[in-house]
Amino acid sequence: MSAPVTSDLLIVGAGGFARETAQAVRDVAAADAAGGRPARWRLAGHLDDDPALHGREVDGVPVRGGSELVHELSAARVVVCVGSPRDYAVRARLVRRLGLPPERYATVVHPTAAVSGSSSVGPGSVLLAHSVLTAGVRVGSHVAVMPQVVLTHDGEVSDFATLASGVRLGGGVRVGRGAYVGAGALVREYAAIGAWSLTGMGSTVLADVPAGEVWAGSPARLLRPAGAAALAELAREAGVPGGAGCGPAG
Repeated sequence: MSAPVTSDLLIVGAGGFARETAQAVRDVAAADAAGGRPARWRLAGHLDDDPALHGREVDGVPVRGGSELVHELSAARVVVCVGSPRDYAVRARLVRRLGLPPERYATVVHPTAAVSGSSSVGPGSVLLAHSVLTAGVRVGSHVAVMPQVVLTHDGEVSDFATLASGVRLGGGVRVGRGAYVGAGALVREYAAIGAWSLTGMGSTVLADVPAGEVWAGSPARLLRPAGAAALAELAREAGVPGGAGCGPAG
């Protein structure tokens, strides 16, 4: 069997999520070294579309240029780490614009994350420290799983979703494409979080959250429609099978 090969890794974005991912990559390298293994990744830098950041360093990691450099640096693997509650659809737009094949994307799993053998995580996704996937959990592509998130049995998290720090999902919960679940939210077993919806931080979700809506509170209730960027993604996917609901991850 051939030895693992260390790959260059580019992080698209230079904000908070990107910095956290860079630290996770360092922690993976440290764990590899402690285990006598070659490092999986060589952190090659950030790419960010803000020209003011080009040539600077973020936490000691250089910002090499804009996101389109992924096409010039074609040997490097890539992970897209952008998005916030203000615009949680930006990751999907950027991945679509870059147009890279799935095999270019890395999957970054912090060494303290617990991923069961019966669970799966798609390309481009990031699992930060102390996240847990218990049994039969499916996480799609380009999903952001922040620290101390717990996904219990048979959960499904679709592409481009974001689970903020401390989220707890009961068994069989389905999180739709692009949904944002705020920090500390609790979701009852077998509930569905609709595509491109936003669940507020600290919410207790006892019923299904429809696609394209903002819910918050304990118990969570409808506040308003989602923002324009999320609704634009929902409209774009309308009519595509599985595109605008809580379909299976991936």
